[in-house]
Amino acid sequence: MERARKGLNSNQIKLIAIGAMTIDHLTWAFFPGLQHVWYVFALHVIGRLTAPIMWFFIAEGCHYTHDIRKYIGRLFLFAVISHFAYDFAFGIPFVPLSSGVFNQTSVMWSLAWAPVLIAICRKDDVKQWVKIVLIIAACLITFPSDWSTIAMICPFYLYAHRGKFKLQARDIVIWSALYAAVYFVFLDKVYGVLQIFTFLTIPILANYNGERGTWKGMKWFFYIYYPAHLVVIGIIRLGLHGNVPIIF
Repeated sequence: MERARKGLNSNQIKLIAIGAMTIDHLTWAFFPGLQHVWYVFALHVIGRLTAPIMWFFIAEGCHYTHDIRKYIGRLFLFAVISHFAYDFAFGIPFVPLSSGVFNQTSVMWSLAWAPVLIAICRKDDVKQWVKIVLIIAACLITFPSDWSTIAMICPFYLYAHRGKFKLQARDIVIWSALYAAVYFVFLDKVYGVLQIFTFLTIPILANYNGERGTWKGMKWFFYIYYPAHLVVIGIIRLGLHGNVPIIF
């Protein structure tokens, strides 16, 4: 029997992301709004571990998938389901852009566009100007989601730099910093600084051993867990605060 390599497999890293995400979302439910309290801030810092792990494994998924079209279709279906769960969780109107341009839908919307961008850019028969127009259009389409366009662009670069972890780590830092800058200028300075803590994910991803793990059900578990836990968050929100938004 082949022995497992040292380090963390993808299942273990994804469980870290799920745990951090759950803590982050529960924090929004129990401490709504942009509260400048150290323990609330600390709990949201833990939540910063999730997004880069999602970006990283979207890039890995694009590398390993046998059918990029089915992969894209599955992600878009997941994004549509997650849209309603996300908006219900945080008290956001289901109609996009009806309450602003930030946090109108879940990060899954941007993540679903990442493999589209990758598939287009690796096609040699698509003209360069067409690629540029499509990239700009995708950036505009994904801007209103959680983590905005960054959650589409960063997986693209992580895919391009696959096998070169120093470059991938740099990608995470650069794109997180850009998102932090937008948050700092347009939403809240303290929570803008908070976004920089995504760098804490880098040591975790550096220990990725390239293996999936023995349990093959993680992919489907996450597809179910993500919208399901958001529905629970929404129920908690209604019970504690009524039908009001808890995220900005």
